Amino acid sequence: MSKILIKSTSLVSSMTFISRILGFVRDMLVAQIFGVNAAVDAFNVAFKIPNFMRNLFAEGSFSQAFVPVLSDYRQNRSVTEVRTFISHMAASLGLILFLVTILGVVGAPIVIKIFGPGLDPYRFHLASEMLRITFPYLMLISLTAFCGAILNSYGMFGVPAFTPALLNICLIATAFGVTHFFAVPIEAQAVGVLLAGFVQFFFQLPFLHRLGFLPRPRFNWRDEGVQRVLKLMLPALFGASVAQVSLLLNTIFASFLKVGSVTWLYYSERLAYFPLGVFGVALLTVVLPHLSRQHSAKSREGFASTLDWGIRCNLLIGIPASLTMLILAGPLVTSLFDYGKFSVYDVFMTRQSVIAYSLGLQSFMLVKVLSAAFYAQQDTKTPVRIAVITVLVSIALNAILIFPLAHAGLALASSLGSWLNTVLLAWALYKRDLYRFQPGWGKFIVRLLFANSVVGLLLWFGAGNTLQWIGWHWTQRLDHVMFLGVSAILVYLGCLWLSGMRMQDFKADAYN
Repeated sequence: MSKILIKSTSLVSSMTFISRILGFVRDMLVAQIFGVNAAVDAFNVAFKIPNFMRNLFAEGSFSQAFVPVLSDYRQNRSVTEVRTFISHMAASLGLILFLVTILGVVGAPIVIKIFGPGLDPYRFHLASEMLRITFPYLMLISLTAFCGAILNSYGMFGVPAFTPALLNICLIATAFGVTHFFAVPIEAQAVGVLLAGFVQFFFQLPFLHRLGFLPRPRFNWRDEGVQRVLKLMLPALFGASVAQVSLLLNTIFASFLKVGSVTWLYYSERLAYFPLGVFGVALLTVVLPHLSRQHSAKSREGFASTLDWGIRCNLLIGIPASLTMLILAGPLVTSLFDYGKFSVYDVFMTRQSVIAYSLGLQSFMLVKVLSAAFYAQQDTKTPVRIAVITVLVSIALNAILIFPLAHAGLALASSLGSWLNTVLLAWALYKRDLYRFQPGWGKFIVRLLFANSVVGLLLWFGAGNTLQWIGWHWTQRLDHVMFLGVSAILVYLGCLWLSGMRMQDFKADAYN
């Protein structure tokens, strides 16, 4: 089992890495071409709303509800019954999404008023117009997530993992190709978002056809499987996506701050969540179907083994990633975005929120795995109760920290709220005897502390100061970042090896 998990996670991480690199290229181009201004703020609000809902479906409630039910059907039903369930689910989901999209397009100004109440009239009008263009992306990308969940459940992880790269390709193309057709150039990016929705959806259909599960939508609201998914999905809309709710709350609060605050937070999120997208989501994508099948097969030992494996892998990547973002916040922001219309002031403002987000990066990754343990057992109530507590605390922290720290305070509130979510989920798993530390954790923690301490010192002495990086040519910045990055990886792996950690330590039977 562990070999399959490692291979699958590596595949998903590799495909997602390609997408995230393209995402950085996109962000660098957008920062250079459009800079940080009121129009860019408006686009980021208009894009964040459907993108937030995409995360609810693609990485949150829908996948968390659909994959366990589909795994149960695959384990205990015939192929014909699985196809029927998929067809009924496609029709039901499509109708819901169509209605939501119509409401979103027609009521765009109301939606913007809710999620960006502090925007001035110019930004409000522009964001409303662009939301009418970007909102249909929600329907298209949610259907893409539906197709991807089917492919993931049958072991075809590569295609869904690569699909997000198409969004970045479309946005890069529109940034270069059609901006001159618009009075406000950033509106070209809104068109790119809509185009990407169509491209991503149709890209996956041939692979579903090859698998033999291309949906032929047939509406049957009363289908047993559809009812189970909907019952699991409705509370999970909130519970599975606390991180996304927190980020959207940040946008609401940031709309009251100075122009540029929304954009500084956006770039900070993109940078700080790079490891989350490459590895955290990949791990969830692979672990959830395995946990679901083991729960359906009533394999308590296998369930605990997979969960323990996921937590260890999470810490192995998450701790050095958080450390790197914390220490290299300034150099990374400078190297990626300090070009064209992106000013030195923007660098320092973005750096502040990157540091704040880096403090919570590990917790955002852990929540993915811990929440999967509940959803694999089709328990949505527990994560929802915890989510309610977490979001309420996050709102209070936003209201408190926004005054002394402005936009960076909002990022810090997200990090602190995420750590609370992590602790409460872990405690709930422990109380229900769903998880206990497996043998070998003592050695594992000591090895991690040793390796990360050495890497931290390396990065600290190699980072220098942000002003120094600002004065360098882009080639010098790139060379130095690459040198630090490669050195840190080699030193980290070397320290783990010297401390006695080996690949076999991550085989499930090594700590059962």
